[in-house]
Amino acid sequence: MKSFDLVIVGGGMVGASLALSLAEKDLKIALIDQQSLTAQAFAPDSIYAPRVSALTEASSRLFQQLGAWEYMTSQRVMPYQNMYVWDGEGTGEIEFDASSAGFKTLGHIVENDVIRNALLQKLAETDIECFPGQSTIDYQLGEPHQVQLESEQIEARLLVATDGAESPLRRLSGIPSSQKDYLHHAVVTTVETERYHQDTAWQVFLDTGPLAFLPMPSRGNKHYCSIVWSLIPNRADEVLLLDDEAFCRAIQLAFESRLGAVISADPRFRFPLKQRHARHYHRNRIVLAGDAAHTIHPLAGQGVNLGLQDVEALSEEIIRAVDRGDDFSASHILNRYERRRMGSNLLMMKSMEGLQNLFAADDIGIRWLRNAGLKWTNRLPFAKDVLIKHAMGL
Repeated sequence: MKSFDLVIVGGGMVGASLALSLAEKDLKIALIDQQSLTAQAFAPDSIYAPRVSALTEASSRLFQQLGAWEYMTSQRVMPYQNMYVWDGEGTGEIEFDASSAGFKTLGHIVENDVIRNALLQKLAETDIECFPGQSTIDYQLGEPHQVQLESEQIEARLLVATDGAESPLRRLSGIPSSQKDYLHHAVVTTVETERYHQDTAWQVFLDTGPLAFLPMPSRGNKHYCSIVWSLIPNRADEVLLLDDEAFCRAIQLAFESRLGAVISADPRFRFPLKQRHARHYHRNRIVLAGDAAHTIHPLAGQGVNLGLQDVEALSEEIIRAVDRGDDFSASHILNRYERRRMGSNLLMMKSMEGLQNLFAADDIGIRWLRNAGLKWTNRLPFAKDVLIKHAMGL
């Protein structure tokens, strides 16, 4: 039986990033996933993937440190310098400009497939042992934990759950979690727009939910945006039943034709939006990170960035413990990770919940206040600079 110091369950963006963060330490690490853990050849002319992430400057720096950023930029990465947000039911608006705060960019829009592919390319250069295609995984918890894979059994001193929002490992650990249904579904796709997106991330708040147009690389004279449209389930049903022409008209109308006509749309996908948060981030040498610990509304694009902040904090605590000869899997080490991350994650969750409730409110007084607040903040450069740095994770 193979023995590992850490077994990371879930080879998505967070799990692969954590494995890379610890790859240079004297630790024996395994990475398990249901899917392939081999990087795929990138086709520059392939259609854009429907799921993208708005990476903050802090996340980009992490990927640079891991050596994966160069692989991403060799595929497809779209930097954006501006952000424009407005109330579709009023007159309030706010604009953010990277140069006004002394930065080149506010962030980068990157397809999730590109991020994961780059991480897998870098993982292939390490000694981390990968176990792909594991459709069934059984556990026998103890010291060490026993992990039964499809073809062999391994053991782990510490199990790390990065296996998604419905994490089987979190449930097995007995860590309780709270869940709130936002009663919205996100419709995602890529659209071609008549006009260039101006290196800007656009978001309009509508009564039905927020709609984001995120900039993607142009191809010649053709311009593209990735969209995330938050809708009540019945309206999402209606939108998905529209033919391409009707869908383009509907989204152009909702977006107020800010980029001219919406010319075409790729296949559309939907996923339900739920807020989840684990009451604890570890128990009995099982530790949670990323969506296994928390999920939030995508209206500010912070989900994956929070997960990558988990990676930084957890890897730093493990490395610090290893360097001083301490037990990296012990409760006092994992408690430090939990203290560093739980407060920040809860604050972001409550902020997103507050924003959603604020813009969903139909009360005329609240509408007046939110529009006045947007206009007032837009006139305060110092306040905007603080918001920019917070949004960039700095």
